[in-house]
Amino acid sequence: MAIGGKAGAVFTEINVTPLTDVFLVLLVIMILIAPQANQTVLKVDPPAAGAAKPHEEDKSQKINVDVLASGVVKVNDHSLTSPDPATIAAAIKAEFDKIGKPDVQLNLSSDGDALQKYVVGVMDAAAGCGIKNLRVMPIKNK
Repeated sequence: MAIGGKAGAVFTEINVTPLTDVFLVLLVIMILIAPQANQTVLKVDPPAAGAAKPHEEDKSQKINVDVLASGVVKVNDHSLTSPDPATIAAAIKAEFDKIGKPDVQLNLSSDGDALQKYVVGVMDAAAGCGIKNLRVMPIKNK
């Protein structure tokens, strides 16, 4: 910082000391508050796998899709040879067209170790067909 200079010159340098003090105080406050913010976690217990009672429905009004951990996708107990998104979409569309009603329910059962891309592919295909009733559930042990 130069002291002196021409008479009447405007002082244009910024004093950063107060700014630094404010940032340091904010940093200390954040360091003290951050550990306490993680302790307030919303505790939600997911429902058990067998909690819901299945109700009897007409099986002709539903499309059942099983996604297995081995990579096999079954649409109404028909295994797909190559479960890529196009094949999954075609199989669901064929079943949807067979039923011919807009209020079709799609039951998606998935293993816990199934690949996410197949589960998302089934959901995407269902949305593409216009299916609005989608039930996602774990595969029951047989």
